Amino acid sequence: MIIQFWGAAQTVTGSMHLVEADGHRLLLDCGMAQGRREEAKKLNSEFPFNPEKIDAVVLSHAHLDHSGALPILVKNGFRGDIHATSATRDIAQIILLDSANIQQKDYETLKEKAAKYPERKLTIYEPLYGSEEAVQPLRQFVTVDYHRRFRPLEGVTAEFCDAGHILGAATVHLTLPNGLRIGFSGDLGRPGLPIIRDPEVLPPMEYLVLEGTYGNRLHKSIGLAGEELAELIRKAQQRRSKILIPAFSVERTQELIYIIHTLQLEGKVPKLPIFIDSPMAVNATAIFKIHPECFDEETIRRFTNAHVDPFGFENIRYVVSTAESKEINAVQGPAIIIAASGMAESGRILHHLIQHIENPANIIAIVGFMAENTLGRRLAERAKEVRIFGKPYAVGAEIATLNAFSAHADYNETVAWLKRHDLRPLKKVFLIHGEDEALAHLRGVLLGAGVPEVEIVRYGAVHELA
Repeated sequence: MIIQFWGAAQTVTGSMHLVEADGHRLLLDCGMAQGRREEAKKLNSEFPFNPEKIDAVVLSHAHLDHSGALPILVKNGFRGDIHATSATRDIAQIILLDSANIQQKDYETLKEKAAKYPERKLTIYEPLYGSEEAVQPLRQFVTVDYHRRFRPLEGVTAEFCDAGHILGAATVHLTLPNGLRIGFSGDLGRPGLPIIRDPEVLPPMEYLVLEGTYGNRLHKSIGLAGEELAELIRKAQQRRSKILIPAFSVERTQELIYIIHTLQLEGKVPKLPIFIDSPMAVNATAIFKIHPECFDEETIRRFTNAHVDPFGFENIRYVVSTAESKEINAVQGPAIIIAASGMAESGRILHHLIQHIENPANIIAIVGFMAENTLGRRLAERAKEVRIFGKPYAVGAEIATLNAFSAHADYNETVAWLKRHDLRPLKKVFLIHGEDEALAHLRGVLLGAGVPEVEIVRYGAVHELA
């Protein structure tokens, strides 16, 4: 009985962990590694194991860094079942198709640049998979609800518990043929997030594979997010200005819609026109609507039981076509525009920034993590000038950073979740999905909380489970 870590080892991308039990092989997540093109291309196209020898996949949730390599796995011979919740399967569909589309566009852009600037000798990276290949894994999904035990491998039983991270996200509990029990956090969410339930407690276990994305950071309370957003909306009403919000199409956009709707119902903010300008966000919101089984008690009480659509109300408009998107720029008076991409690196948010970034009356709200070398990061750092499509723009708009938005547990929330468990049988915690400083800090915190052994795993490391 062994576990081997082939992704998200001292990094926050490419989650992929191999469990071998009595000669059978189970993959926990199959995420796409992201980063520099050359390195990511190699990691994603060359598996360190034979995909044909993998018997099954258990998928914690649909984010690209956990599901994005599934089409490559299938393309290379994997024919087993992919176990996930039904909401995860539905969200994976739009994420994988979007990934294929982005890769194709990136490929076409590189080709154009290589032809235009031959002296640069640019390397052109072909897409890892196309749209047709992106849908192949969907034929192999077997959906399982929370707390319904299933058998992904001969002699191995598994159970999903709610991770409280995004719609359908699960923590995983495995019982191996020798009786040992392994917990896998996937991406652990936070208590009090809108719409979805709080992270649940796993059954007792000897080993836990635990994420540490924010192992050295603390978040503001979720309640503060609503207060900060309400203040911005009231300010936009007074100024008769626009609020631009770069937001990820899955989860963050729906959280924003939910919070604004709740603020309106409570009479805390005026009803400004709201534009959701992202075809992917429109599709993702439709998936939220058909999965009320994932909603928390507050959402059920406030909306479901009252037969009120949390994502549909009189002053919200979902925008799909390019023509409709352009029409938004002609809207006079205050308005809220929520558009992808979340880090303002691509998508329709760029066109709205061009129209509104130089006006000091407008507001740009940063509501998520912004990676280095992204436009979103430069805005968050209050750059005086930014380039969009190669053209410089003065940043005249007010930049507001709302740090309370995060779907990952911080280190206090992680320890509080762990302390709710029966820790008597726990032998060891394997730390994954975090950068060095975050994992080192979380390791110290966990040891201080009484965990007997905590190891920061290395890429490719093999651990025998006994």
